[in-house]
Amino acid sequence: MKLHIITIGEPKLAYAREGWQEYLKRLQRFHSVRTTHLADKFANDAKAILQATGSSYKIALVIGGNPMSSEELADFLEARALESRELSFLIGGPDGLPAEVIAQADFKWSLSELTFPHDLAMVVLVETIYRASTISAGHPYHRG
Repeated sequence: MKLHIITIGEPKLAYAREGWQEYLKRLQRFHSVRTTHLADKFANDAKAILQATGSSYKIALVIGGNPMSSEELADFLEARALESRELSFLIGGPDGLPAEVIAQADFKWSLSELTFPHDLAMVVLVETIYRASTISAGHPYHRG
């Protein structure tokens, strides 16, 4: 499956850069993954963010979005794979995504009811997708 992770900014703290790189490398064993880190100046630029998504299936990470367990995410990703469409995961800046981007998203997802620092949210995203991918592949990484 083709995945496109679009973020405002990129991980700045050392732990987040290391975590991002590690889980992105692992995730690439299961999927074709590309990333786009838009500059912070585009945090409120809905047009630039949406342009980066192209015609992909847009998954906006938002507070109040639909929560999913790891198993539910695995099922969700498997269902999307049948559609043969690239999936774009959108992480906004520290203030979230612009309303226009959220309105045009195909799915609104919440990683948790907790609020994460921006850098940590990026790491949690790639680890969560990796975990769901291992569930689908029957890999022992996930122990439910």
